[in-house]
Amino acid sequence: MRVCLIASGSKGNAIYLESRESRVLIDAGLSATELSQRLRRMGVEPETLDAILVSHEHGDHMRGVGPLSRRYRLPVHINPETRQAFPALGTISTIEEFDAGASFCCRDLWVETIPLTHDAAQPVGYVIKTREGKVGIATDLGIGTRLVRERLKGCRVLVLEANHDEILLRDGPYPWPLKQRIRGNHGHLSNGACAELLADLLWDGLEVVFLAHLSETNNRAELALSEVQRVLDGQNFCHPQLIVGRQDVPSLCVALT
Repeated sequence: MRVCLIASGSKGNAIYLESRESRVLIDAGLSATELSQRLRRMGVEPETLDAILVSHEHGDHMRGVGPLSRRYRLPVHINPETRQAFPALGTISTIEEFDAGASFCCRDLWVETIPLTHDAAQPVGYVIKTREGKVGIATDLGIGTRLVRERLKGCRVLVLEANHDEILLRDGPYPWPLKQRIRGNHGHLSNGACAELLADLLWDGLEVVFLAHLSETNNRAELALSEVQRVLDGQNFCHPQLIVGRQDVPSLCVALT
C-alpha cells in the first residue's frame, strides 16, 4: 500500500492511494495537467489510475475531476448532492453514485464514507480498507463528531485536517465573517482540534499521520507539528510518522506492507 498527499492546502487538494490492484485519487483539486505532472514525478503514470473519489464540491477539491476523468476515462465516485452542487463537472462516462454514510467496493478496495460537518452540500470523509490495513481521511470538517471518531479507529494511516492556528487566525488579515466561518462547526479543524481528534484514534497499529489542508495564511507546519507531537508525547504505545502536506509539491510517499 502506498499513500501520498499530491497537493494539500486551500489552492488544491489531492490524495493518491495505491493497493495491490488499485490506484485511486481522493479528490482532484488541481488542473488535470498539473496532477498528471505530479503523478509522473512520483513514478505513477496517470493512465494507470482506476478511479477518482470525491469528498465535496469545493473547487480546491474538484477542479480537475472532470478533465482528468475525461482524459483518462476514469470512473468518478460521488454522492448525488455533491454532483448536483458542482455543475461544472461536465459529462463523465462513468459515474458511481453513493449515499453519504454508505460503503462500496472499488476494485480490491472496500470504501466506507463518513458524513462530515462542513459548509458543502454533503461532504464526506473516507475509510479505505486494503489487504494491508485501513486508511482514514478526514479533511474539511468543522468538528470531529462521535461518528467520525468511531469510523476512523483502527487505521494504519490517517489523513487529518490541521487547517489553522487559532491565534494566527484571530490576529490575521481575514475579515471577521470569514474567521467565524473557519472557526465554526461547519468550517475547518484547528491544530488543537486535530490533536484532540488524534488523541482518540491512537492505537498500537497506527504508523503514519498526514497533517493536511494547512492554511498558508493562518498556520505554519511547525505549529501544527507541535500540537500533535504534544499528544504523541503523552503516550507510549504508538509512534507514528508525522508528515505535513504541502501545496507546492507532493509529500513523502509512504509504503506499507
